[in-house]
Amino acid sequence: MAAGMYLEHYLDSIENLPFELQRNFNLMRDLDQRTEDLKGQIDSLAKEYTANARTLSSEQKLSILRQIQQSYSKCKEFGDDKVQLAMQTYEMVDKHIRRLDTDLARFEADLKEKQIESTDYDSTSSKGKKADSRQKEKKSAKTRSKVKSSDEDGSPKSAQKKVKLLQPGEFNSPSTNFGNVHPSDVLDMPVDPNEPTYCLCHQVSYGEMIGCDNTDCSIEWFHFACVGLTTKPRGKWYCPRCSQDRKRK
Repeated sequence: MAAGMYLEHYLDSIENLPFELQRNFNLMRDLDQRTEDLKGQIDSLAKEYTANARTLSSEQKLSILRQIQQSYSKCKEFGDDKVQLAMQTYEMVDKHIRRLDTDLARFEADLKEKQIESTDYDSTSSKGKKADSRQKEKKSAKTRSKVKSSDEDGSPKSAQKKVKLLQPGEFNSPSTNFGNVHPSDVLDMPVDPNEPTYCLCHQVSYGEMIGCDNTDCSIEWFHFACVGLTTKPRGKWYCPRCSQDRKRK
């Protein structure tokens, strides 16, 4: 239940409370006035009795004493009625206070329940994100494992026959022709930052690679696709840069 509904119901329940309290207070004021009137009568009778005690007959004395006794009884009844009204008024107010306390307790319980539900939802969402993150990490690990196994199969360390497929003169500008070759399947793979890079594309080793026969080559190993190879060459093979250097000599 919303806070507004709690407040609305409570205000409806105490709508008549001021009128009921006013009525009880008026009744108690009326009882006080009656009691004061009776006390005045008792004082008058008492004065009359003491002033004329010697001249009054026994019957007159008894009559005055009965009137005083009846007035005292009436005062006692008015007092009892006033106490009952006071207790009724107290219970009336206390009932609404207890209801307010109960509504407040329910409202706090609802708030705690909503907070728990919100916490559970956030926790579930966080767990889902962590699970997704772990799955992505597993996929990345599997991909890196595949890349490493591919590197072992086509590693630059493994001996490969080298045959010149492209003539040195075909490469006018190695940095222009081959420096921008970036196969999409490699770029999408996660790369270990500590893994060494090769080739004109400055990527890690993958797939089939070929080594330059120039012992002073600064790059040494190249991807087939980056240097325009589709099959293993025969004989000696030089990378585009080394081919240009040899041509200048």
